[in-house]
Amino acid sequence: MRTRTALSSTAAGIAAALTLAACSTGAPTSSGSSGDAGGGSNDNKTIAFVQGVAGDQFYITMQCGIEAKAKELGYTVTTQGPQKFDPTLQKPIVDSVTASKPAVLLVAPTDVQAMQAPLDQAAKAGIKVVLVDTTVNDPAFAVSQISSDNVGGGKAAFDAIKQAKPDGGKVLVISTDPGVSTVDARVNGFEEAAKGDSAFQYLGVQYSNNDPAKAANLVSAALQKDPDIVGIFATNLFSAEGSATGVRQAGAKGITIVGFDAGPNQVKALEDGTVQALVAQQPGVIGEDGVEQANAALTGGSVEKKIQTGFTIITKDNLDGEGGQAVYKSSC
Repeated sequence: MRTRTALSSTAAGIAAALTLAACSTGAPTSSGSSGDAGGGSNDNKTIAFVQGVAGDQFYITMQCGIEAKAKELGYTVTTQGPQKFDPTLQKPIVDSVTASKPAVLLVAPTDVQAMQAPLDQAAKAGIKVVLVDTTVNDPAFAVSQISSDNVGGGKAAFDAIKQAKPDGGKVLVISTDPGVSTVDARVNGFEEAAKGDSAFQYLGVQYSNNDPAKAANLVSAALQKDPDIVGIFATNLFSAEGSATGVRQAGAKGITIVGFDAGPNQVKALEDGTVQALVAQQPGVIGEDGVEQANAALTGGSVEKKIQTGFTIITKDNLDGEGGQAVYKSSC
């Protein structure tokens, strides 16, 4: 397994680190781009990218990386995604893609179990399947898996809270849904670190179902029960957005929120001081690596079975420099 790590230097200041995946709401959307001729050795030069959710800046940034590398290698890309991070909405898209028989399927599975069989079928149809961001229970069919070091990101989020609150206290996690491999790993990393420090009391994880309004309500209720909460780890974009809203609604002060991902709303929360640190993944790099590994599988090259990418810690202090360069894109 190859590991890539790109920690922001100012991040060492710890910037703490935030974390989290991506997700939204009903029918699929799609877009496409063409590359120049070149790349693989067969006539099929098509790559299908199935996002975890359409319209999310994490997956848009990944799409930009995919399209750039595909153009370089001579592939044509089509992109589709469900309007919500939901396997019942993603499965029909994957089934349709399988029927169209592209050379490559880059996919972010929305559930470790529910997406197992549809992706098995895609691989059996002769499609080179690359798992990007998320995975399934048994990924043996995939030519490669590429994701962030999510356990490490969760631990970094705890370290960020610990630096801000060295005397300890109660900490809470707001996540998306159980069964999503990336956010589960982030929760595990945070939980392990929190339980290993006796100065902190871990209040557990609550699930917002990728709904910022629900996340806000969960945080408001948690603060009514435990007004002395000192830190909240939000595992993805919508969890962080909702957590910040919940803290504002409760009129709470002095709570450190560390969020995963770096979309425009999260960056605004960082600028406003509602969120103190962001852990930005490298979705563009994940997309580029996915195309490279698929191309290697098609052309008889050397394929890396598993790749982990790093992250950049963003704070107000580095937002005008390398931190700002790690912010996710809204369009390519």
